[in-house]
Amino acid sequence: MEKQIQPVIKNNTYTLEIVSLGHSGEGVGKYEGFTVFVPHALPGETVEVKIIEVKKNYAKASLKDVKVASKSRSIPKCSIYYQCGGCQFQHVDYEEQLILKRQTVVDAVSRIGKIADVIIHPTIGAREPWYYRNKMQFPIGTVSGQVAVGCFAQGTHQIINTEHCYIQHPDNDSIAQTVQQVVTELGISTYDEHTGRGTMRHVIGRVGIATGEIMVVLVTATSNLPKKENIIERLRQRMPNIVSIIQNVNNKQTNVILGNQMKTLWGRDTITDRLGKFIFHISARSFFQVNTKQAEVLYNKAVEYAGLTGQETVIDAYCGTGTITLFLAEKAAKVYGIEIVEPAIRDAWRNVELNQVKNVEFTVGDAVDIMPRMFKQGLRPETIVIDPPRAGCEKKVLETFAAMEPGRIVYVSCNPSSLARDLAVLVELGYITREIQPVDMFPHTYHVESVANVCWVSHVYTKFILLHEYPLSFVYL
Repeated sequence: MEKQIQPVIKNNTYTLEIVSLGHSGEGVGKYEGFTVFVPHALPGETVEVKIIEVKKNYAKASLKDVKVASKSRSIPKCSIYYQCGGCQFQHVDYEEQLILKRQTVVDAVSRIGKIADVIIHPTIGAREPWYYRNKMQFPIGTVSGQVAVGCFAQGTHQIINTEHCYIQHPDNDSIAQTVQQVVTELGISTYDEHTGRGTMRHVIGRVGIATGEIMVVLVTATSNLPKKENIIERLRQRMPNIVSIIQNVNNKQTNVILGNQMKTLWGRDTITDRLGKFIFHISARSFFQVNTKQAEVLYNKAVEYAGLTGQETVIDAYCGTGTITLFLAEKAAKVYGIEIVEPAIRDAWRNVELNQVKNVEFTVGDAVDIMPRMFKQGLRPETIVIDPPRAGCEKKVLETFAAMEPGRIVYVSCNPSSLARDLAVLVELGYITREIQPVDMFPHTYHVESVANVCWVSHVYTKFILLHEYPLSFVYL
């Protein structure tokens, strides 16, 4: 067999036509039929690129010059946009971002899911696409002898000092700047990931958009935090809205940000925020959508697709801290939340009590184990709502959902590729996707959230029994 010869050479420059976007928002061009990925290039553009990496079936390139620009190309607001890896779409007009994100969903559903005749609505954009993130997590390090706080440069662990981030809430900017000042003034060492030495690793900020409450989480490599009282005093003086200062200890050489040990240095363990009519406690570890206003749009769309009349039993299979669960409970007779992460369920119960919701019940465990048990006990949900991690659902999870024969499945997804794959599996299990609504939760990035309305058509199983000992076994009769 002849060895394939790639038509591009590393470090050489080439002129390409950009024909589409890749799954991470990069432009996709062809050179003599060979695929080249180019960050910051747009469909319809003619660009000059430098090849930086060559693989068997594709190459990666950096953008050198735009010969023919798209009409949708925009000048980024951020001065460090092309160095920082936090955003990928600031060079695109916002209305075009919404079009491109919908196309990402369309492409995934057709190419990966092989599903046709699905209504995919225009992306619901944010009224305010800047300053929306209620959570910030920046590494802290030393760059050229100075304390630096900011994003990593794209594809590296080189810290780009970020004095002002256009997608962060202004209070998160203040947290980053204040921590940088305090660490500098007090001479506290920063962590070096190569040597494993130093104290300060990351700073995490959380802001209650409706309440204005601020939490600061200092992630350290050592259990002992030098000059702790001085740090607390200066943070409180400079940020009047701060209600919680937390230390997290992560002494492992890892890319994971948070360690296992959490200490409340001052104030409360949580801050509060509001989604719709509901108030939520948010801890340092809590999952809470980073775009509060768009989260309300997303959850309302999920409830709309659930088609609830007040008589239904609903299972929220990846309930987290109970955010979607409470929205569903307002319209359903009973909602059962299932979540494998025990601390999230503790937060969920706290949120239910805070909002005085009576028709919700939470269970800790894997949905694959819990749902067959519920079925055996006589539970027959009319609707199942799922909001899985980015990787989507394992096939056995989807089989478990289908085995309970809900009339409707509402699938909330942060990844069009895994959504399309899972929708294809649901087709095999007797379900059809009626419509998908993309929602722009993360303006100026390539990410897009979607809600899919999936309905039962005809069950592929003529009859089945969920066996207690083998909860995923189906017996055909």
